[in-house]
Amino acid sequence: MCIDARYADFNNPDQLAEAFKGADTVLLISMPFVGPRRRAAHKNAVDAAVKAGVRRLIYTSIVGAGLDECDTYEVSDHKYTEAYIKSQPIHYVFLRDAQYAEAMVSAFEEAYEKTNGVLSNNMGDGKMAYISRDDCALFAATVAAGAGEDDVIYEVSGYEPLTIAQYLAIASEVTGKKVVYHEISDEQMYAFFDSIGVPRTTEQMWVDTAKNFPFCSDGMVTFGRAIRLNHMSTFTHDSEKIVGHKPMSVKEIFEDIENHKIGSITSTED
Repeated sequence: MCIDARYADFNNPDQLAEAFKGADTVLLISMPFVGPRRRAAHKNAVDAAVKAGVRRLIYTSIVGAGLDECDTYEVSDHKYTEAYIKSQPIHYVFLRDAQYAEAMVSAFEEAYEKTNGVLSNNMGDGKMAYISRDDCALFAATVAAGAGEDDVIYEVSGYEPLTIAQYLAIASEVTGKKVVYHEISDEQMYAFFDSIGVPRTTEQMWVDTAKNFPFCSDGMVTFGRAIRLNHMSTFTHDSEKIVGHKPMSVKEIFEDIENHKIGSITSTED
């Protein structure tokens, strides 16, 4: 198998088609911005793959994308992209990743350092099979290398489904830093993010005061609501079947916390 790294401009369809030329498989990792621009960028990539004669397109989607009632800020774009790919003459593989455990690592640290060990959000008692980005990347690379089947959807779940309170209990035990959960409403959650400078949408980008939250509040609030309603509680063993072993548990992630922080978004639209 030959792996070739090429520059790809998602806003330039002609350049994309040239970049994909000769490829058998393309792994399309969803863009970090949300809304019409992301849909346009994804459409450009899909069109370019078809134009270049790519046989198989792997797309990193999100948990909940298969439910009509799941209508979060993030999920809507993934539903659009999945439907568009299915309408094209190309084989597809959708990887519906669960929520990144690293995102909640940052939330845990923020709560311990700035809100007296209380993490307040709107997730309630809903469950999520939190997964490390490392495991998502390994799953995607394994499929890109030829594992799995064509025209299928894989639910890329973490080690086990947990409520946010259960997640925090594990994190507290491992780190020795006690953080407890307090449920708040969607409106209260918006007010919190507004107070620390988190923008409502990705159109506004990110500011220094919100460095631990490289996401927009529309995304996080609607995501939390979907978790509370158990629209994103899907749990499977697809990772074991494809990769050959279980993904990291939340306990293991916090035991290696320095390597599992959310970090910075590095992609660009320029």
